[in-house]
Amino acid sequence: MFIPQEVPLGMVPCPGGTFHMGQTDQDISASMVNMNKQVTIAGFYMDETEITNNEYRQFVDAIKQDSLDVLGEEYVMTELYPDTTVWVRDFTYHMGDPLLEYYYTHPAFDDYPVVGVDWFAAKYFCNWRTKFRNAAREETGYANDPNFRLPSEAEWEYAARGGRNLATYPWGGPYLRNSKGCMLANFKPGRGDYASDGFAYTAEVGSFFPNDFGLYDMAGNVSEWCDDAYMEASVPVVWDLNPTNPDDNEPRKVVRGGSWKDIAYFLETGTRNFEYQDSARSYIGFRCSMIQIGMGTNSALN
Repeated sequence: MFIPQEVPLGMVPCPGGTFHMGQTDQDISASMVNMNKQVTIAGFYMDETEITNNEYRQFVDAIKQDSLDVLGEEYVMTELYPDTTVWVRDFTYHMGDPLLEYYYTHPAFDDYPVVGVDWFAAKYFCNWRTKFRNAAREETGYANDPNFRLPSEAEWEYAARGGRNLATYPWGGPYLRNSKGCMLANFKPGRGDYASDGFAYTAEVGSFFPNDFGLYDMAGNVSEWCDDAYMEASVPVVWDLNPTNPDDNEPRKVVRGGSWKDIAYFLETGTRNFEYQDSARSYIGFRCSMIQIGMGTNSALN
């Protein structure tokens, strides 16, 4: 008897399929790094929202309680604890002190996306989450689930499109407002204008409509770490089935989705960007993914 894989708490299924990965609008920067390519993605799960401050605090508190003696306080506080100084360092002549003091620690920001976390810390969170979930499953006699991990760049773009092939934005259309004139994401709509979408900085996760897969904030709010190393020639180089580019020697890692401080171009599903793996920013967060296993045409194993 086939027992389907349980959908992890806080995740939604992204059924596998084929789509055109790459730029869907004019390449205004003439970067030539994301030409169209048809690829196939196996089924996977992805977090419904970006990882929040509250969720990340649970991780940090658990590490402090269980692993501080092994990892050392200096490692935990410098490598895993969010760098709250990003609110001051990322922008010159900017009054970021209130966010530095309150954004990560105050309950008022519990449901806002965690920032100030570099690629290594995001990966460590995924590993901890895997161990935490599977320890609970073992206690109840269930088999271990696959690992939580950062999504590949191809998975991220496929998920962002939500089944809408060649869609410019996750909601499908080429416009940034709905028929009532409301903004469809948290971004910078004009010079000096950060608040027209209702938020000057980040927004509570899930503040805008989800895409057709049920995923929130796949454009705007915060950019998101992907597992892949950044390579300008990745489109013609990687395979067309579950493409990925793991390269430990490349310090640049892919970030996708655009953020609260970005113009609309960076929100497009086909726009590629990167950040150095050891850099924490006030506009980069992350979410986790997990492969689907079992039978069926949409699973990772057929």
